[in-house]
Amino acid sequence: MNDYRYHRVLLKLSGEALMGSHGYGIDPAVADRLAHEITTVCQRGVQVAITVGGGNIFRGLAGSANGMERAQADYIGMLATVMNALALQDAIKRDGQMCRVMSAIEMHQVCETYIRRRAIRHLEKGRVVIFAAGTGNPYFTTDTTAALRACEIGAECLMKATKVDGIYDKDPMKFEDAHRYERITYMDVITQGLQVMDSTAITLCNDNSMPILVFNMEKEGNIDLALRGEDVGTVVYRED
Repeated sequence: MNDYRYHRVLLKLSGEALMGSHGYGIDPAVADRLAHEITTVCQRGVQVAITVGGGNIFRGLAGSANGMERAQADYIGMLATVMNALALQDAIKRDGQMCRVMSAIEMHQVCETYIRRRAIRHLEKGRVVIFAAGTGNPYFTTDTTAALRACEIGAECLMKATKVDGIYDKDPMKFEDAHRYERITYMDVITQGLQVMDSTAITLCNDNSMPILVFNMEKEGNIDLALRGEDVGTVVYRED
């Protein structure tokens, strides 16, 4: 345990991360790889909570853009996150790690209802906890859910898994001279208009001094390295 900088974290996964190279749905190979990495650090004593998106199945904003009522579209998106959470739970349990799904929308037949103190107790007992169905309210993203849950459970860091190795001053896919930040303040993220998380999530983390670690989840072993404090991403922090 002494090798790890963070002992309780919240890992934010997008729904798109689970579909891998597929155009839709869940790639079992990706779910299994992520499950193994999560199980490995849990069995070494790190308490891991996860918030997962649903964009690989349905995006509320996309539905709204096509004429669907925004609140209704967001509720459908919340249910998509539950499907992803259940799939990831299955992969984690098959890898030998106990795991609970807690939903902000009650559905007793398939998962637990989110209760803050119960979630913390699961973590203390060494179980992975996956938060599903967002906050249970429309108009809030899973980024905001991740920030909220990280603060609620007393996480030491919000780990945002992406397809790039941190935050850049411009798109590294388009510009060879793009500069990666090792550390950057919340205010700099906001003033520079960097697309890290939505503004509500950034503000919530800033107000509660919750560091965000943005890292590349597609490189195997990066979750472990990030927890050890290795330079595998960008840390967003509050400047006192």
